[in-house]
Amino acid sequence: MTDTPIIMHEQQYQQLGHILSKLRHDSFSRVVFLVDKNGQQIAAQGEIGDLDTTSLASLAAGNVAATGGMARLIGEKEFPTLSHEGERESIHICIIGRLLLVVVFDERSSLGLVKLRVKQASRDLSGLFEEMARVAEEKKDANEALFAEITDDDIDSLFS
Repeated sequence: MTDTPIIMHEQQYQQLGHILSKLRHDSFSRVVFLVDKNGQQIAAQGEIGDLDTTSLASLAAGNVAATGGMARLIGEKEFPTLSHEGERESIHICIIGRLLLVVVFDERSSLGLVKLRVKQASRDLSGLFEEMARVAEEKKDANEALFAEITDDDIDSLFS
């Protein structure tokens, strides 16, 4: 995926929500977020409550950027997963292309279970975003073909 904007239609957003909801349910997580590497929240599922989702999304992106810098210092491209374990709450972050899958979980779950379920969800999300990129490229090609038929004379005749 390039740095082009993500264009998502309602059906694709519903599929995305289903994948995140299934991940949350299957991993016994509190909340699941999908965030871009710039810190923009794309979707969330779960017990958001009084959680500052904007700050969490931004800090998760910053965390990935910082650890990416550490990875490069030791000769790695990036660390594809990050985990932070607290006394009551923990966070697991998985990098999927230019997106971050952020899972917040508590003592009802375990890091091993979350990692297992995130692996499957990552495959599903990758497939969904590949499909979205393919559809966007097809539409772009169709639009270019449509506008390729318009000449400068056609435009001039519209404004004459």
